[in-house]
Amino acid sequence: MAFGINRDELNRWKKAVSAGEIAFLTHYWLDPRFPGVTTVTKVGCSDLDRLARWCEENGLPAKYIHNRSPFPHFDLIGPKQPDILRKEGLWDQLERFKMR
Repeated sequence: MAFGINRDELNRWKKAVSAGEIAFLTHYWLDPRFPGVTTVTKVGCSDLDRLARWCEENGLPAKYIHNRSPFPHFDLIGPKQPDILRKEGLWDQLERFKMR
């Protein structure tokens, strides 16, 4: 279940993904398969080769890309999530979702 974002944020992410950009959307998320994890960042890009390269450049296994047309994405969770958000300069998402 996703919560903590609004329709405008979601639509901006979808537009960027559709344009072939690497786009980030962080939201609160609860899934019993991942106890203690409360957020996920969807890293999306409609250009699968570009998304796979981004994953590999960041030490993430591209085999876990969710190839869900029209919005392919990688679910970024766990300890690498705040590290990558910092690397990408996404301070607003780090602050908003209390990842320091």
